[in-house]
Amino acid sequence: MTVRLDIGLGEVTVEGESVPRVELRRAEGTEAEDHIPVGTRDGSRLTLTVDGEEVVLDPAKGRLSRHSYRVDVRHAGHAWRLVPDSIPGSRLLRDEQHIGDFSSDGDGHVLVEWREDAEPEPLDAALGYALAAAFGTGAQPWWMLAIEMVGDMTPG
Repeated sequence: MTVRLDIGLGEVTVEGESVPRVELRRAEGTEAEDHIPVGTRDGSRLTLTVDGEEVVLDPAKGRLSRHSYRVDVRHAGHAWRLVPDSIPGSRLLRDEQHIGDFSSDGDGHVLVEWREDAEPEPLDAALGYALAAAFGTGAQPWWMLAIEMVGDMTPG
């Protein structure tokens, strides 16, 4: 499987012999945010396709809680969610079942550990890799973000 991330264009492509081709693209002309590998979390400015068919992509805004960094996908009667569960990592759920743990620093390299009790399918892998590469993984807990915000407001 190959994962290609083009930060400048805001594109992620996942393809391979035994996985469906998944492409995630930022709309042309969209101003890119530096801390998001694909450049935006605005779902109206992103397109996700599986083997050329557009699918529903719904990234949350990414605010204070880890849950606010979740990314949801709906396709072929199934629902996937990539949601941070630690500072470096995110878990992938298919139909609310935890199937794997992903980590990516936003450079296009993705690591995954599949759950022993899961039976991941090729589409699970392709979507998980694409979402992890496009949005990165992990998030700080809310209390660490709150401390940083207070620190930023304190003169000194």
